[in-house]
Amino acid sequence: MNLRHIEIFHAVYINGSVSAAARALNISQPSVSKTLRHAESLLGFPLFERGTGRLVPTEDAHTLFAEVSEIQDRVYALREASRNLKRGTGGVLRVSALPSLALDALPVAVASFLRSHPTVQFDLQTVHHDDLLRKLYERETDIAIAYAVPPAAPIGHRWLGEGELVVLYREQDMPDAPPRLELECLRDKRFISLAASGPIGQLFTQELQRLDLELDEVVSARTFYIATALVRQGVGMTVVDSFTAQASLSPGLSARPLKPQLAFDVHAMFLLNRPPTALATDFLKTLARVIDAA
Repeated sequence: MNLRHIEIFHAVYINGSVSAAARALNISQPSVSKTLRHAESLLGFPLFERGTGRLVPTEDAHTLFAEVSEIQDRVYALREASRNLKRGTGGVLRVSALPSLALDALPVAVASFLRSHPTVQFDLQTVHHDDLLRKLYERETDIAIAYAVPPAAPIGHRWLGEGELVVLYREQDMPDAPPRLELECLRDKRFISLAASGPIGQLFTQELQRLDLELDEVVSARTFYIATALVRQGVGMTVVDSFTAQASLSPGLSARPLKPQLAFDVHAMFLLNRPPTALATDFLKTLARVIDAA
């Protein structure tokens, strides 16, 4: 017996007649009768005694029903799980993100997603660029959100959007700042360096080298958190990604993008043999919208 035979037999056994089984399954009566006869032919014995207006299970049918009922329950559970995945209900999403994205963009996306998927659970963590592959390989996370895909790494990725480098500063230190700032305007300013900080630091360093520009680096900060806190305390100005700047703005602080623009991509990364589920794909679409609006 295949699953269709089991489904028909179960429906007839439960409902007591072909017509009632057909209504329960939302199919035609001839289809039920044909499948039931085929199942009996395969088994080599009758499952029901035909009476007036009703089918009476045989002893063999009673014995078979105990096994069939368990299979039917599992099939029903599988269907419900599939429907839930399609609707985006239930399930756990394990997502890691760079600290700069975890400050604001990721929480905003999670909050938005939960409004339409209230039963989803999230397992969130921050990850530094150097730990991306380890987190994925060791199955500590399913999706890693970062700026640069490690070259030659056997992982899949999806483009989510882009950000850009911006100058973060106190308004009192540069009250008449134009809409975009050239790096040259920082030449005589006290500067908080992030040159050693992953792809963003590399992008900034390359631009300094292209311009043959040296800045007055009073502090070298290893994290965006420290750099923005130092700006807030009046130690100097810094250049960070737009997501960090957006999350760090407070009264008295401002940010300006660079001229020319220094942009970078945002990717969702995953193992090739563990691509995002339908639920995860829906969440990534939400995150992409948040990134686009940032």
